Amino acid sequence: MNPRFFLKMARIARHPPSKKTILSWIVVVTIALILFGVERWIGWPAWLTVNSHRSGIGI
Repeated sequence: MNPRFFLKMARIARHPPSKKTILSWIVVVTIALILFGVERWIGWPAWLTVNSHRSGIGI
């Protein structure tokens, strides 16, 4: 394992994140999982798909 990982773990153990930070991360992960579930089982609606307008120069 990378030694920096252990240093980060030690810093987090000494100074844990606030409850507000933890709650915000939980909310972000929950929203991401809900979007993944909608896309996986229901499908992505066509009106939310971005149309790609590529030029003919091969980019």
